[in-house]
Amino acid sequence: MDQPLLTRDRSALPVRAEGLNAYVGADGVAVLEFARPHRRNAVTLEIWQALPEVLDRLALHEGVRVLLLTGAGNTFSAGADIAELAEVYGDPKRADAYHEVNVAAEEALAAFPHPTLAVVHGACVGGGCQLAVACDLRFVAEDARLGITPAKLGVVYPAVPTLRLARLVGPARAKYLLFSGELVRGVDALPLGLAERVLPDAELDATALEFARVLTGRSTQTIGAVKAALAVPAERAAEALEPWERRSREASDVHEGLAAFLAGRPARF
Repeated sequence: MDQPLLTRDRSALPVRAEGLNAYVGADGVAVLEFARPHRRNAVTLEIWQALPEVLDRLALHEGVRVLLLTGAGNTFSAGADIAELAEVYGDPKRADAYHEVNVAAEEALAAFPHPTLAVVHGACVGGGCQLAVACDLRFVAEDARLGITPAKLGVVYPAVPTLRLARLVGPARAKYLLFSGELVRGVDALPLGLAERVLPDAELDATALEFARVLTGRSTQTIGAVKAALAVPAERAAEALEPWERRSREASDVHEGLAAFLAGRPARF
């Protein structure tokens, strides 16, 4: 059987969590894959706990310039493992600790220093959708189903993912999604603000990979500055940008970019 396109010709990194795979490639694109297709890639506590460490390793891996987040078996993730969640909620302290782990994983993904792109096939629900929202961008299949469903379970999400969703889609749309817990079709994700690109399922991986490779050729300095400015409240954006602006006056990226433009060649950042 052929290897899926996103993980083809990539080297696997060891990961200390069953159901989570990490790959790196010579093209500068890393892939983080939820791999529990028998459970629609439901995210276990072990996976939540492993995510920050795996993301740190990928961030430090020489040559990695972009991260794709996806799921095996044509499903992104059905969210938290409900059987495990039911057990966790048997003890309020365990529930508190569980959500702290969730938030730490999402924050590590949001803070990843390179562009992150969720490639969404099939179900993208609950905690799975939270992780997609924590990425910089989302490319979504037309027939995917996305939703954040705590209202169906009586769960109260922490402030961090709630506010992140509201920043992405706006307060009213966040309320629509969180109040109802309803799933929206991939074709409706774009007007709702849950996707930047919506594509036929068969075209999604190739388009996402092509775009990721485009980003590997862009200035990490410019990208890092954008991520820094948009990660903080608007009143702190200038402060967050200041060290990047100083660096841009002295580092080689601008000189290379301008020289490449004048020479009519691709820049080599």
